[in-house]
Amino acid sequence: MLDLKFNPACIEAGCDEAGRGCLAGPVFAAAVILPDDFTNELLNDSKQLSARQREKLRYVIETEAAAWAVASVDNHKIDEINILNASIAAMHLALDQLTLRPQHIIVDGNRFKKYADIPHTCVVKGDGKYMSIAAASVLAKTYRDEYMENLDRRFPVYNWKQNKGYPTQEHRDKIKEFGITDFHRKSFNLADPQLKLRFNE
Repeated sequence: MLDLKFNPACIEAGCDEAGRGCLAGPVFAAAVILPDDFTNELLNDSKQLSARQREKLRYVIETEAAAWAVASVDNHKIDEINILNASIAAMHLALDQLTLRPQHIIVDGNRFKKYADIPHTCVVKGDGKYMSIAAASVLAKTYRDEYMENLDRRFPVYNWKQNKGYPTQEHRDKIKEFGITDFHRKSFNLADPQLKLRFNE
C-alpha cells in the first residue's frame, strides 16, 4: 500500500495532472487532501488501473477526502504558455478551489512553481508512492477522460472516446485525413511536419 503522506505532521495536498502528452483537449489537474485515517488497498497511479477501477476510486476519493478539487487549462492556453506551464497553472487552479488550506504540497514529477506561501516537494513517480498524489492522479484522469468522451460526440472521426486525444497512430492518421479541430494543440507536432493541415471550424 502507498504511504499516506510525505510530511505526516501537517495538512498535505497531493497534486497531479492528466493529458500532458495529448494532441487535443485541455490538461486537467487535481489537488487532494486525504484524512489521516484514510486507507485504500486499490489506490495507485491511475495509469496502472483499469477504467472501472478508476471510476470506483473516484467515488471513494470524492466521498472520503478531506478536500478535493479539479481544474483544467484549455488547448489555446497550452499553445500560448506551453504544456509545462499549463500543467502547473492547472494545479494552481485546483489548489485555489480547495476548501481546506494545505500546509504542504506534494507534486508528481520534478517541476512546480511556488504556490502562495505554502512549501512544496516534487516527487518523481509520486503517484506510485503517496496516496494523495495517486488520488489526484485518479481524479485528473477520470475528469479528463469524461471531457474527451463528451467531445468525441462532436468529433467522432478522431475516436477520442478511445484514445482520449493521445498521439495514437489512428489519431495522427485522422488528422492527416480530416485536418484539425479548434481543440487540437497547434504548438504540438500533430502529424507529419511536412504536411499542410486543414483547420476545421
